[in-house]
Amino acid sequence: MGDVGRPDLLGGTLSKEALAGMMYDSLRKHILPLADDVLVYPAHGPGSACGKNIGKETWSTIGEQKRSNYALKNIPREEFISLLTSGLAAPPPYFFSDAAINKEGYLPIQTVIQNNLKPLSVAAFQKAVIEGAQILDTREPGVFEKGFIAGSVNIGLQGTFAVWAGTLLDIGTPLVLLCEEGKEAECILRLARVGYERVSGYLQGGLSAWVAEGLPLDTIHSVTPETFCSLIQSSDEVIIDVRKEGEYETCHVQGARLIPLTQLEANIGTFDPGKKYLIHCAGGYRSMIASSLLKRHGITNFQNVLGGMAKIKEAGAPVEESIS
Repeated sequence: MGDVGRPDLLGGTLSKEALAGMMYDSLRKHILPLADDVLVYPAHGPGSACGKNIGKETWSTIGEQKRSNYALKNIPREEFISLLTSGLAAPPPYFFSDAAINKEGYLPIQTVIQNNLKPLSVAAFQKAVIEGAQILDTREPGVFEKGFIAGSVNIGLQGTFAVWAGTLLDIGTPLVLLCEEGKEAECILRLARVGYERVSGYLQGGLSAWVAEGLPLDTIHSVTPETFCSLIQSSDEVIIDVRKEGEYETCHVQGARLIPLTQLEANIGTFDPGKKYLIHCAGGYRSMIASSLLKRHGITNFQNVLGGMAKIKEAGAPVEESIS
């Protein structure tokens, strides 16, 4: 909704400019001639790496898209190509790994699930981590922040789980999972769909088993949008917006620094231990991922903002919005 696909994901001999030109032609040949009342159902949603700023609507019409979608405006071909190819974040690494897997062949999905669906005792779980496995905690952000195993990356199963796992985690690093009970097979299936098949197992008994062994937990502190507004008025907290560039350009809190989630780890060195940070996204899902990454890198001088940009704006924070 409000966007079109990226022209830079083929990974072949055609340039993104050449593919954008083909997109221009096909939109005008096949889409614009359709009647305004033709229904449109999107295959991608907000936050997807397959577009720059995809809308959240689950359906639309050709007529509405003609009115609101920049790609369907009456603009010259070269201008369209420039618009479509500018401001693109680096494509997630798993896109090209998946292409190679699809080309070379892969195991049946039931075999992958059978190989990876291994319950691990606390001791076995710890051993896997010591040997280099990454802990992937797939619980909801609101549950994760109250207590998690240090070093975990939180990517909630209820969100765009596979996309963010594929974007942020090294496909060659084995994973150990911490899941809600009964969700283990679903986690493994969704990881496999983006090429992540190196799962060493899951913590049997979940976090309760860890706690029962008397082992420590880490936490993340979150603030309400109202508290966020008070803090930015009365103190010197640095606001970090981890949304995509297109989202930021549309509307952002005055003075906020943009560090898209895809670029957060590359910018870890820019966080000043002498400052305090407030981390937010659009709705809270990505900011908790970001918070877990910061914690993994030993950064603790931050607070997560509940509800994200939608609630921040409702609370009356000063924002800058694009006129278009």
